[in-house]
Amino acid sequence: MSAELAQGGSLVGGFLGFKGNQAAAKQAKATAEFNAQLAEQEAVILARQKVDEESSMRSQSARLMATANVATAASGIQMSGSALQAAEDSYFNTEYDALKIQYASDIQQASKASEAALTRATGAAKSSAYKMASYQSLLAGGTQAAQIGS
Repeated sequence: MSAELAQGGSLVGGFLGFKGNQAAAKQAKATAEFNAQLAEQEAVILARQKVDEESSMRSQSARLMATANVATAASGIQMSGSALQAAEDSYFNTEYDALKIQYASDIQQASKASEAALTRATGAAKSSAYKMASYQSLLAGGTQAAQIGS
């Protein structure tokens, strides 16, 4: 009778180990997915911040160029020669700065996309490890029960 109880205990222990590891596998995958979605949401937020930064920089540049144009016109100087060249430089510098902001945004978004993909891959690997452990638990419980019975 005690051998049968020990066998039953081994089988139950193996089954409980199986269920626990299966639950851990599911949780690992769900946690990874949640963290990956957070990284993707951060990428969207970073992109919006860069759009705002670019817009603000363009507005400031436009105000500065407008102020310079008004000052030039008020002084009676025509927009030609060095005054026109200064305006062109301001315009091209603004475009260059805008491109740098857009490039930084692209890098940040690519980084977050990579982070999300890596998080998902890590979660899948952990999930697989837990599933493997769950099957090992079943096998160990069955093996132990068989050894007790013989």
